Amino acid sequence: MGVRRKLSPEGIRFGLTVFSLSAIAVFVLTACSDSDPEAASTPAPSASAPSSAPIPTASTPSLTPLPTPSKPWPTPKVTGEPENDAPLAERIQFAIAKQAQIAAGKTAATTVKCPGMSDVEKPGKHELTCTVTYGGKAYTGTLTVDAKTYTASYKFTSESVAIVKPKVVDAVLRAAPDAAKVTCTMDDVAVVKHSGAGIACDVTSTTNAVQPYKAQVSGNGQVLVAKA
Repeated sequence: MGVRRKLSPEGIRFGLTVFSLSAIAVFVLTACSDSDPEAASTPAPSASAPSSAPIPTASTPSLTPLPTPSKPWPTPKVTGEPENDAPLAERIQFAIAKQAQIAAGKTAATTVKCPGMSDVEKPGKHELTCTVTYGGKAYTGTLTVDAKTYTASYKFTSESVAIVKPKVVDAVLRAAPDAAKVTCTMDDVAVVKHSGAGIACDVTSTTNAVQPYKAQVSGNGQVLVAKA
């Protein structure tokens, strides 16, 4: 049989002491954890709800109205009329140039050239093609002359007419109420066909509303305006 070895009381106490130290060491390691219980349980901040307040909009400023013309467009005064005994050709050319300036609405340098004009004093009927240049803008027309021994009658016709921009704007202001701005697509001097589409103009009202208009020019320079 094997020899049984007896353990002394000191040996037992030693074993128990070691076990107790091991348990304490485990407890200490658990208590020294780096995690923060309170920090871990703190809820994340929630996103704020979008605001339902209306976004302010800039107010539309009111515009100052343009004055409505109180008087008719003035008839330009054309000077340089030849004497009654001047050559017929000279008198006819002046009459055509004068009418062109009255129709346009302003006096300006105007020339009239009609090839064959030197023969209009001869008795008979004459028909000539003339070029009228007003303010640097040219257009053509037809001149008919019925010449007799002591008298002569004549007539000049054209599909086109020259007109200045201020005269058109003036006519638009008479037709458009509460206009604060008038913009017409034309040069300062324009040649237009009185049977054509007319001149396009935009009228801005005092409330910033824009309305298109059309200005139709007749053969004698009268401007008729209507909404487009």
